[in-house]
Amino acid sequence: MRPRNVHKLGKVLVAALAVAIFGGTAYGYTTMSSLDGVTREDLIDSPEPGERPADGSLDILLVGRDSRTDAQGNPLSPEILRELRTGANGDDLTDTLIVLRIPNGQQAVKAFSIPRDSWVAQPGEKDKSKINEIFGRTKFAVAGELRKQGKTDKAEIDKQAITAARKATLKAVEELAGLKIDHFAEVNLLSFYEISKAVGGVEVCLNKATKDRDSGADFPAGRQTIQGADALAFVRQRKNLPRSDLDRVRRQQVFLAGLAKQVLSGGTLANPARVSELIDAVKRSVILDGSWDLLDFVRQMRGVSGGGIAFETIPVVNPDYRYDPRHPTWTAVQVDPAQVRAFAASLIGAPPAATSQAPAGPTVDVVNASGKDGLAARVADVVGEKGFTRGDTKAEAGRRTSVVRFSDASGPAAEIAKLLGGLDVQKADSVAAGHVEVVLGQVYKGPGSSSGGGGAPGQGDQPITPDTAGCID
Repeated sequence: MRPRNVHKLGKVLVAALAVAIFGGTAYGYTTMSSLDGVTREDLIDSPEPGERPADGSLDILLVGRDSRTDAQGNPLSPEILRELRTGANGDDLTDTLIVLRIPNGQQAVKAFSIPRDSWVAQPGEKDKSKINEIFGRTKFAVAGELRKQGKTDKAEIDKQAITAARKATLKAVEELAGLKIDHFAEVNLLSFYEISKAVGGVEVCLNKATKDRDSGADFPAGRQTIQGADALAFVRQRKNLPRSDLDRVRRQQVFLAGLAKQVLSGGTLANPARVSELIDAVKRSVILDGSWDLLDFVRQMRGVSGGGIAFETIPVVNPDYRYDPRHPTWTAVQVDPAQVRAFAASLIGAPPAATSQAPAGPTVDVVNASGKDGLAARVADVVGEKGFTRGDTKAEAGRRTSVVRFSDASGPAAEIAKLLGGLDVQKADSVAAGHVEVVLGQVYKGPGSSSGGGGAPGQGDQPITPDTAGCID
């Protein structure tokens, strides 16, 4: 991954989910008026009264922001920062993005995570970046433009720049997933810390003991209840996990499922002190869009159960995508917007979005030099599904790295190299005219590298629900 000053915080978005599942209960309904003091910001046009989302689903974007401030923009105290096991400086990144899809007329809630390093188009631009960088890039650009216009009030500049940054993040998610966001909720690490304590902690289960000095994670194997700084360490751990950030996303989902179960338990809702602490934590640390009528939302959510919430992750093409040849150690998570849109549509039973096709082009021959059985055939299937003509497959002596070779047309070769995770491209006279040759090395991790299909690690994970969340690595 691109070097950063410190590890980035993989925060779960417990606050907005707590609002959703708490408000869906009779007790929660009678006390929701207590949330009138939550911080608001106008990000989304107000819907018509009683209007159902045109795309068939109420979609709520939950954003976890790497910020050392509270919901009102006040810096966190040194004491709180020490308790959170983090420093005073944090990048303006949206390190956790989760979409809740609530189908029209149903009580099921479908939630999906977008990995923070997903390589996506920046709204309104041709350039691409990691989706978690869009917030900071937009904030910086807008603040600079306001200063050029002669603005000098720092508080007002920050307010307008942050609003623009939130809108850009929202737009990027809409364009990637092919949906219309109806509501927005943002939390930071203080939100997570306070809400996890307010509910009395959440039970999680680990298959084996784990430790990570950067995040502060130090957990034994087995079932355990965690809250506060320990809960934050649990969901921000990235090192010493088999699949790094993809496993961190999985931990976020497991914790959210445990939170749902805890909030819906009799022990939480029957305890007025716990309910009061939960509401106070939400009011101190959550930002909601100005159009979100919480009481109306509660009416829609009456009767939802914890078992009706399922967490998944969007399809991933390549979790180790080298997007800049000048910096081969910089990686991102490659995603295909067409796959993501089809996946999002499938969560509410909508017809899948049409799969984008690569331009008609050459015959693609695939050479397996990795020593892995069946790899050439699987990769040939991937390029064939994208509209290219499938050619011959064969094996040859092993080599470590992968390459795409061409003789007479570099354009299609570059497109195929990008499709397969950013492979090197070389001109080679040995390749027949009208053909492109893909040579797969031992370290190839792109589409087709798994015998389970074109998805990257994490793609075969089963949905997590409060009733099915088991032990994880």
